Amino acid sequence: MTRETSSPPLITPKNLALMTALGFSSGLPLALSGFTLRMWLTSDHLALGIIGLTANIGLAYTLKFLWAPVFDELAAPLLWRLGRRRGWLLLVQAALVACIAGLALSDPGVSVALTLAIGALLAFVSASQDILIDAWRIESFVPKAQGIALAGYVWGYRAAMLISGAGVIALSVQTGWHVAILLTAGLALVGPLATWLAAEPAPPAQVNPHGFGARFKEAVVAPLQEFLSRRGALVLIAFIISFRLGEALAGVMLAPYYTSLGFNRAVIAVANGPISLVATLLGTALGGWLVTRIGVGKALLLTTLFQTLALLMYPALGLFPGQPHMLVVTSVLESFAEGFQDATFLTYMSGLCNRQFTATQYALLSSLAPLALRTIGGLSGFMAQAMGFIPFFIMTSFAALPALLLLLVILRFFPPEDTRLAA
Repeated sequence: MTRETSSPPLITPKNLALMTALGFSSGLPLALSGFTLRMWLTSDHLALGIIGLTANIGLAYTLKFLWAPVFDELAAPLLWRLGRRRGWLLLVQAALVACIAGLALSDPGVSVALTLAIGALLAFVSASQDILIDAWRIESFVPKAQGIALAGYVWGYRAAMLISGAGVIALSVQTGWHVAILLTAGLALVGPLATWLAAEPAPPAQVNPHGFGARFKEAVVAPLQEFLSRRGALVLIAFIISFRLGEALAGVMLAPYYTSLGFNRAVIAVANGPISLVATLLGTALGGWLVTRIGVGKALLLTTLFQTLALLMYPALGLFPGQPHMLVVTSVLESFAEGFQDATFLTYMSGLCNRQFTATQYALLSSLAPLALRTIGGLSGFMAQAMGFIPFFIMTSFAALPALLLLLVILRFFPPEDTRLAA
């Protein structure tokens, strides 16, 4: 049953389509355990504190590097004949479909604890799928084909997020939440189908003979030790962790905030639909161009200032309750700012990686980046309930200042060209 290739192939229409389909499978669950779930809880009139706690559901995405070595070390139970990657992928994707169906059949109005538990399990399974899809991509394409393969993945991923986010929210107006989410379980079957049709990558020529402990030390401990030995390492880590604090606090409360301003689900779906996706892609392109023009340090400072100012659109929106055009403007501007900033931030993080440990260090740094969202973000509901929405969103703008101050310190004492140097 295993389809093996002797060497990674060049891009063909078939394997690019499979990569896009796997990207679709990867992007589908994210909104279901995030913004879409929060819209559902808001429509059921759950307390803000409970809605805020949904931010902690995604902690699995931050900690996924901890169990990633398991997929390298062990064969998939029952499906080992399909190969190391395809066997695990089919097993995880079957669990993913089941989790989405379970979420659809739950009722937060009756047992919100059960709904949140299924959401957390969905995030764990989704993070596991991400690990396996990344591994399949890296092992299945030669280095010069990785860029095209990743582009296919991103387009599939973004399309799926649009469907499970704005699409499900809009559909729920007609069908109700249970049916709308259950339909995405059917769409999730795209993943297992792509995995079944895909070729199993050739196994590595050499396998670490010392087992899981040695592999974990080599894969995680050594790259971490190298990074921590650098001058200013703790400042860099503090910056990466605090970088998205303002966005983290604000983003979790958007669903109940929009609803409190009189916007219905159809209007919210439109505001967060294709036009916001286009704004994100344009912002990403502009951010990438800016890096090439003025350098990553200055570009990161400029885009961080822009993002901080863009967060002020949320309290400003409170002055225009129920006016759809202002919601669209706010959503589009924030989406543009997010893409604009992400392009420079991801470039900066890439430059922090030692070439000897590029993949692992980038995985560890990218796991730190959403840490504020997955931890402190869970308190956003209690904060908004105590402060009121307008003061809360003003506060989130100021929450971005610590990262801005740390960035100024970094640019003064640890500029990007010196970040790979040890102490």
